Amino acid sequence: MAKKYNGFVAGLSQFLDQIAGLSLVAVMLVVVGNVLMRALFKHPILGTYDYVGFLTATAIGLALAHCALQNAHIAVDFVVERLPRKTRALIDTATNSVAITFWGFALWNLAIYAGTMKANGIVAATSQLPVSPFIYLVAFGLFSLCLVLLSHLGESLRRVAAR
Repeated sequence: MAKKYNGFVAGLSQFLDQIAGLSLVAVMLVVVGNVLMRALFKHPILGTYDYVGFLTATAIGLALAHCALQNAHIAVDFVVERLPRKTRALIDTATNSVAITFWGFALWNLAIYAGTMKANGIVAATSQLPVSPFIYLVAFGLFSLCLVLLSHLGESLRRVAAR
């Protein structure tokens, strides 16, 4: 069961990371397009700031899970790696538990915030794009991050239980 779950989480995080990559390509295209439109036709793309902000937030939010899955984030473990295996597993368990709690609260509040933005019909100033879908995308990225952290928590609990 754990192997299926880990496979699902890995596939989901990789898929979301690919979408994040496409978002960064879109940012590049919008910025370059805006510069060219401004230079060649004296008419910039209206809402460039909004598009770049939304796409960048989407890229960051959706890439978090894949980053955590690969342990590509900053980790301070030069002291912890010298501790006994059981102690390291306990520290990993505590760290993953705190991280799931923190990101779970962030996810919950972000989803509430997105719902509020949707209910109030909030749109971006220049482009008039609704804000809530992008907030929901970031919240979904945090949800996938929580799934990865749950996977890591399960692994650390197995190491604690191992003899």
